[in-house]
Amino acid sequence: MNATVGDRLHIKGRGAGLGKQSGEIIEVRGPNGEPPYLVRFADGHETLVYPGPDCVIESGAPGN
Repeated sequence: MNATVGDRLHIKGRGAGLGKQSGEIIEVRGPNGEPPYLVRFADGHETLVYPGPDCVIESGAPGN
């Protein structure tokens, strides 16, 4: 999985009561766009994310 700053990370809720979350990748800490990613979520909190199989990255580049 590769990402760049400005991409969106979408996390699907895997269990009962766990909703979907989306946030903007504000820092890529792995080499060549690899995880971990520092993500800012809609409520303003920031956390380091190591994406699992329940995550999807959406390009933040214009036209994509």
